[in-house]
Amino acid sequence: MPELFTWEFASDPYPAYAWLREHAPVHRTTLPSGVEAWLVTRYADARQALADQRLSKNPEHHDEPSHAKGKTGIPGERKAELMTHLLNIDPPDHTRLRRLVSKAFTPRRVAEFAPRVQELTDDLIDRFAAKGEADLIHDFAFPLPIYAICDLLGVPREDQDDFRDWAGMMIRHGGGPRGGVARAVKKIRAYLVDLIHRKRAALDEGADDLISGLIRASDHGEHLTENEAAAMCFVLLLAGFETTINLIGNGTYSLLRNPDQFDRLTDSLARGDDAFLDTALEELLRYDGPVELATWRFATQPLQIGGQDIAKGDPVLVVLAAANRDPARFDDPDVLDLSRGTNPHLGYGHGIHYCLGAPLARLEARTALATLLARLPDLHLAADPADLRWRGGLIMRGLRNLPVAFTPEHSKHS
Repeated sequence: MPELFTWEFASDPYPAYAWLREHAPVHRTTLPSGVEAWLVTRYADARQALADQRLSKNPEHHDEPSHAKGKTGIPGERKAELMTHLLNIDPPDHTRLRRLVSKAFTPRRVAEFAPRVQELTDDLIDRFAAKGEADLIHDFAFPLPIYAICDLLGVPREDQDDFRDWAGMMIRHGGGPRGGVARAVKKIRAYLVDLIHRKRAALDEGADDLISGLIRASDHGEHLTENEAAAMCFVLLLAGFETTINLIGNGTYSLLRNPDQFDRLTDSLARGDDAFLDTALEELLRYDGPVELATWRFATQPLQIGGQDIAKGDPVLVVLAAANRDPARFDDPDVLDLSRGTNPHLGYGHGIHYCLGAPLARLEARTALATLLARLPDLHLAADPADLRWRGGLIMRGLRNLPVAFTPEHSKHS
């Protein structure tokens, strides 16, 4: 059996996942944190598990030994101030909170946000286009979703660089509970609580940012607590920026490693073929998506997944990256084919916990890739792929850096 969760595994987990799909499709393993959990790797099993109401998102259902209470490293397992959010709760609270925030991600609202995303994209490319080289993670994929989600939340422009710094601390230090991550979380929470207070005190009924909308909903009888509001904003910030960083970074890297597909997309953009761009984005989500494992689930009763008995209280992790390369569902799954037609990937999950921000992430990635390739059509990798490093962590999959080179653009976008 291949070794899991090593640095070598992180750089290319797909051979190990292929082995698991064939030999141990629902596999119990010990995670780096010491927690024992089930990994679900086949597409059919993954889709079923993601929609199974017997698998709870609430960490209180984790049946850990008494001596290990509070030490397992499961995110949100204790009732931390920022942990009452959509990723850690079940209906009916999940239904109530999701309904409140879903208004920010309607097709109309996302379409209205498109000009701002284009403005941010152009501005970021302007900053490095004349240099002939860039780190696409640091210079582009990281700041774009940070500024976008800050605008969506209603964070004033003059405060957004602070958010960028705090988010950077969380990305650099991974998902651990100590050190820079803890300090960043504390700063973000304090800021969000203060911002909620300030917006409530001077509430503009015409303001269309998400925090103002949550305050109005709470004031009109939705019973949204301060912790729920702050936690909602926190998870939207965290999930909203890291998934998009990875989608842009992984997607660009996949294109650079597959020059024939890069050329197909560049040619289609030159022809104005928007439909091909949409199809290509879905394939990039399938091929090397931003989320490797779906967030934690816990069995509320004994059940079976893929013929394997799961005990009450056991943690279950659905491996989206493995399911999206299952040959039982996708032809030639290890081949990047931007024209792939039927593509029911699980890149953003499935069921009631399907990623709420997926429309915004798609808009950002679509705009980012289209603009980047149109303005820098000879973009190419400026590093040996073996030297690239992937961020550690259990849930997300993304590059730490992505050095590229290109012919300098001598005039700024107008």
